[in-house]
Amino acid sequence: MSENIISLKNISVSFDGEVILDKLNLDIKDGTFVTLLGPSGCGKTTTLRIIGGFQEPDTLRIIGGFQEPDSGDVFFGSERINDLPPHKRKLNTVFQRYALFPHLNVYENIAFGMRIQKKKESEIKAKVEEMLKLVSLEGFEKRRTSTLSGGQQQRVAIARALANDPRVLLLDEPLGALDLKLRQEMQVELKRIQSRLGITFIYVTHDQEEALSMSDTIVVMNHGVIQQIGSPIDIYNEPENGFVADFIGESNIVDGIMHADCDVEFCGARFECVDTGFAKDEEVDVVVRPEDIVVVPKEESALRGTVTSVTFKGVHYEMYVNVPGEEEEWIIQSTVAQEEGKEIGMTVIPENIHIMKKYTGDYASDIEFE
Repeated sequence: MSENIISLKNISVSFDGEVILDKLNLDIKDGTFVTLLGPSGCGKTTTLRIIGGFQEPDTLRIIGGFQEPDSGDVFFGSERINDLPPHKRKLNTVFQRYALFPHLNVYENIAFGMRIQKKKESEIKAKVEEMLKLVSLEGFEKRRTSTLSGGQQQRVAIARALANDPRVLLLDEPLGALDLKLRQEMQVELKRIQSRLGITFIYVTHDQEEALSMSDTIVVMNHGVIQQIGSPIDIYNEPENGFVADFIGESNIVDGIMHADCDVEFCGARFECVDTGFAKDEEVDVVVRPEDIVVVPKEESALRGTVTSVTFKGVHYEMYVNVPGEEEEWIIQSTVAQEEGKEIGMTVIPENIHIMKKYTGDYASDIEFE
């Protein structure tokens, strides 16, 4: 079991009376790919800046030229680094805008940090060549960064950040400026680089697919509070509350009543589930993923509805279904399309009915993207 390389203890940050981080606690294991995921304003970038000590004068208090939390402690291993300026922390950062030097070629951009450290020219040359090979940019040494594509510029930024051998690499939405195809290619590339080097990546994004495809661990945040920490599979299949369920992928979330262990009522019918530990007749949130619904003749299920729209998505059809008594339409994903206007039955096996404590927030207002 790897040890913690970064630990945040009771971190709180506020600005003009607004709480940005609220007593946040987070341990990050050495050598893992960790993603901070959440909607705009949830505190994920602030968390990254607290780890890196970066200045952000418009939103956070600056002490002594670098950033500290209002309260709480930041540890790198066993060392408290609250008072340590960014350039003395054993980490580096890749930003969304890359911040490359346009007057320098690719070689000099990658070499920049090492020259600041006054390393030998032979050492610099060997490291630049190693980094160019790592990011598949051999032969680009003399190219000006302004002549490179967005994906190539991003690779240079990664190479420059890794050239100083950081223990931790912070990545603040580095793929946000790329088109979809290139972004997907770079997701694979980043995961390959992290796996090969074995260093810790801490990645910030609001893109759920990006987080699910790249991460060892996902930290879901909202309103400055961690909602859930887990593997991509756990986060998707076993969300701890309605916010996580609604934010990670598509979900049908309805009001329910947990009459007893493994006995839930929703949409006017009783269903068997596998959840236990709730109070008798406790009001709960019931979550059913669209891909877990099986369409059957209406006579074969107590859960029924009328198909209102059908959209072909390439590998499946996405259908919206009006269920009597429900404000929101249900979503079904199936390889078999149903006709619009048809009344259908819907079945779900007990293992795919997820019961959670009532979420008191507003999904629509909480989930806003940059």
